Amino acid sequence: MKQQVLKALANPARIFYVPYSLAVINFAVQFIVFIMIFVAGLIISGTDSVVNPLYFLVSVIVVHMILAFFSRREPQLGQIISAKIQMLKKKIPNKLAA
Repeated sequence: MKQQVLKALANPARIFYVPYSLAVINFAVQFIVFIMIFVAGLIISGTDSVVNPLYFLVSVIVVHMILAFFSRREPQLGQIISAKIQMLKKKIPNKLAA
């Protein structure tokens, strides 16, 4: 039983080599940015929008590859980032350097 718990903590859930939480955050942020750019393009240029959904897919893949590279070096990257965000919510910025 202890081995299963330790293994689950040592190897967080991943989506294509990136921790699950980071992959979902990456996709959500990229999608929101794409929608904002797409809507702005429609408002500015009407139906002749130059915004291509392919740019969105390429940017998601590139950022995902960068996250995969950094999470390979630091497997607990998702937990580190979520801990830092929780510290910011509690307004403890002097402990963020640790």
